[in-house]
Amino acid sequence: MDTTLTPPLVFVSSDNVISGWSEGAERLLGWSRDDVVGRPLSAIFDERGFFIGSTGPQDLDAEKVPSPDGGSVWALRGNGRQLLEEQLELTFANADVIGAWDWDIAADRVVADTRFAQAFGVNPESAREGLPLAHFAAGIHPDDRARVTREIEDAVAGGPAFNSEYRILRSDGSLSHVLARGRLVQAKGHRPARFPGVLFDITARRLAESDAHANRQRYRSLFEMLPDGFCVIKMIWDADGVPVDYEFLEVNSAFENHTGITSAVGKRVRRDIAAGHEQYWFDIYGKVARTGEPVSFENSAEALGRWYQVQAFPIDGVGSEHVAVLFSDVTDRRRTELALKASEAEFRTLSQSMLNHVWTARPDGQLDWFNDRVLAFSGKSAGELVGNGWASIVHPGDLEKAAATWSAALAENEVYQTEFRIRRADGRYRWHLVRAVPVKGECGDVWRWVGTNTDIDHAKKNEAALADLNATLEERIAERSEQLLLSQKALQQSQKMETIGKLTGGVAHDFNNLLQVVAGNLQLLSRDVSGNERAASRVDNALAGVARGAKLASQLLAFGRRQALEPKVINVGRFVKGMDDLLRRSIGEGVDIEVIVAGGLWNTLADPTQVENALLNLAINARDAMDGAGKLTIEVGNAFLDDHYAATHADVSAGQYVILAVSDTGSGMSPDILEQVFEPFFSTKPEGKGTGLGLSMVYGFAKQSNGHVKIYSEEGHGTTVKLYLPREIAEEERETAVHTAGAAVGGTETVLVVEDDDEVRNTVVETLGDLGYRVLTARDAQSGLSVVESGVAIDVLFTDVVMPGTLKSPEMAKLAKARLPNLVVLFTSGYTENSIVHGGKLDHGVELLSKPYTREALDRRIRHLLANRRQATQREPGAATNTATPAEERAPLKLLLVEDDFLIRMNTAEVLRDLGHDVIEAGTAAQAISAAEATSIDILLTDIGLPDMQGGDLAVAVREIRPGIGIVFATGETSVPPGADPSAVLLVKPYTERSLKLAIDSASEREAGGA
Repeated sequence: MDTTLTPPLVFVSSDNVISGWSEGAERLLGWSRDDVVGRPLSAIFDERGFFIGSTGPQDLDAEKVPSPDGGSVWALRGNGRQLLEEQLELTFANADVIGAWDWDIAADRVVADTRFAQAFGVNPESAREGLPLAHFAAGIHPDDRARVTREIEDAVAGGPAFNSEYRILRSDGSLSHVLARGRLVQAKGHRPARFPGVLFDITARRLAESDAHANRQRYRSLFEMLPDGFCVIKMIWDADGVPVDYEFLEVNSAFENHTGITSAVGKRVRRDIAAGHEQYWFDIYGKVARTGEPVSFENSAEALGRWYQVQAFPIDGVGSEHVAVLFSDVTDRRRTELALKASEAEFRTLSQSMLNHVWTARPDGQLDWFNDRVLAFSGKSAGELVGNGWASIVHPGDLEKAAATWSAALAENEVYQTEFRIRRADGRYRWHLVRAVPVKGECGDVWRWVGTNTDIDHAKKNEAALADLNATLEERIAERSEQLLLSQKALQQSQKMETIGKLTGGVAHDFNNLLQVVAGNLQLLSRDVSGNERAASRVDNALAGVARGAKLASQLLAFGRRQALEPKVINVGRFVKGMDDLLRRSIGEGVDIEVIVAGGLWNTLADPTQVENALLNLAINARDAMDGAGKLTIEVGNAFLDDHYAATHADVSAGQYVILAVSDTGSGMSPDILEQVFEPFFSTKPEGKGTGLGLSMVYGFAKQSNGHVKIYSEEGHGTTVKLYLPREIAEEERETAVHTAGAAVGGTETVLVVEDDDEVRNTVVETLGDLGYRVLTARDAQSGLSVVESGVAIDVLFTDVVMPGTLKSPEMAKLAKARLPNLVVLFTSGYTENSIVHGGKLDHGVELLSKPYTREALDRRIRHLLANRRQATQREPGAATNTATPAEERAPLKLLLVEDDFLIRMNTAEVLRDLGHDVIEAGTAAQAISAAEATSIDILLTDIGLPDMQGGDLAVAVREIRPGIGIVFATGETSVPPGADPSAVLLVKPYTERSLKLAIDSASEREAGGA
């Protein structure tokens, strides 16, 4: 039976002589190897081309396959029915014979052997003697009995030989399948005489056939239920033995879903479906058919627009034409993989730009990529770290936990996070937070792991330090609670001082206005009482009171941080040494003064006058605390206030400072007094001996200068006040010469006084008029601007800072300067707020005369500013004056000015009118178009960025209404809008009167040239 598994092959040499003969060929044709080897191939063919077997011609299929030596191999195959019959004959030859019978037809007596009788449940003795046929027929299965009876009758009647399969019921209740073969023996005259036969037990064969049928059904069910595509193909070869096509013999129901091919059975791929199907498909399947070796692969079928995962295996052994193919459409997966590869390339590029360590691992946890940061840190190559090589740089004490955590994350497909030490290239270990997340597909399967290592060495050290601190937790909680109480107390004190400061600042403002009225009138009155010594003395006393009130107001402003500082970069040590003589005269001979200045002293940015006042106040307070006798120590040095100090002191920033410390050997102060020393009007001196504003002024100055003041005192041991001013890196500025006081000289220039307080304004007007100045007045900023725009020549604008109305003094001053470039502007105020002072400092270029001021101080400041203007004018001989120059003799132009900014439009329109032009103003493009439709214009002057339309589009629209007009674009850009007319003129903001005039003239000339 084994020979049935041997393929029927005939090996033929290059000269067509049979050189080999397989056992399968011997079985199929009946010739032995010795019978045919060495004979010509034609010996086994007849004249019709049929193979000649030992029993005669046979209709066989044959496939000729060329062999490498020039010969060929013939694969023979009989048809399926013939093979089945051969197998059945072999089965019969080996089947069990039950027994034999002989039926005497005329006597109806069946004689049978023992086994036959037992099969039918008949007594063997009786069977040997003979029994009627009915006794044996009773043992046939009821369902088969009638059929078998008819077949016997047919055979007896001279029909075909008796050859019947049926079932018999044995005495033990079992069922057997049997094959009964018999033949009719006739007497003379063809009369039926006997009917002998043999009974075979074919139960095993029937069961085998049943099993085979069940297997075929199971196979077919499996074949149909497969989610993957399945087919059996027959290879098609050309004359040279090259596979060029294949035919579908069988397909399952999933085949169409995976290929899109309908009714595939019987079709050839290239001939009927896809002529451009790639050759590699045929080569692969052809190799499987020839070699009998199965293959698994993935490839694309471009003609079908799909990718397939394929398993191909041979049918019928080596040299067969048939190949079974199991495949699935993996197009979506393949596209996803390609997208993933592109994404991974992008990810790696991004990872290389990161400062963190980044790595990736395969689904099984084997690391396969590291960014350059990992390699640079560890000093290892990627080849040394891939797979499990990463363990070589993990601290031995951390490796077991790290590996176990990694294994658990892989098993659960969950985030991996742990901490361990990684060895640096220099051999030192640093703690890292190591975290990896799984990258999952749509079905939840892990495609990859992406991990990072974050250096947490400092954090771990801090944790260790924290652990050490936990040992003293209770002590530190108590300490922290105390610090919080101190901070809260300091904050409350700071808030209280801030509230008092706002109050005192407002009071000082009103107080200064009152003092200005009093001082101005007293100074005017002093002229009227000239020669009357008694009256003059009273006026002088009154003026001295005004001066003391002004000083008091100044101290209130200093405390409230509302004074206008003029900070400069100074070296406090050099500054203090320069005050030595002043200090000694102020303190008196009974106090010993020691000044200590540290080497390498830093500079600071502070108002020199306020530093001088602060030091004098502290020195005088110290003198009074020592009752005029003791030692005063002034120390100047560098200091650093750390975060801890800043956390426990409100409004203090950690950093570098210059410290000015004043210490005395006086009586000192109690803690209760220390809490109030910076409050205004609080004093420990006897009534009438002080205002209580000295330390308040120092406190306000320190805060306004972004500094800090701290006082230390103990009863009976003296006091130290430390003033901290922030360090300044810039070089020290040269000292500005101080103007000495002198008599007022006056002048004849024109001064515009803008003041809302009637009494103050009247006093200033009379004072300036008395000094010879021509005086113009206005009660608010809008009125003042109207005076400026009237065209009258003005030399000085003297204006209060705080004004009623929507237009503020600083804005009015800017507009006035734009109109009159050489105008001198001098501000005055008793309280500057934030209009010209920002961060406690005057804005750059701003001049301020604080109220109250004397007649001489006002005159000195005006003369000083006018002198500076003359110097600037001399340096710029072409500078404009404060009067409008007459326009050149030319016909006036009608201009359409389009600008959405009101102030710019107003100023530009005024300048254009001064140049002699007729101006139509518009704030939007819609207004401009309406104006152009209503009246003729010569030139359009427009901003580019308008709220409802771009300037370039507006120019096109107006040109359609008024062809040939000149165009001027006023903009902060450096070019005209894209697509603008080449004749358009560009006027770059900010522009001067001269550049505006040139732009208008140029546009007018181009308009004339175009006309």
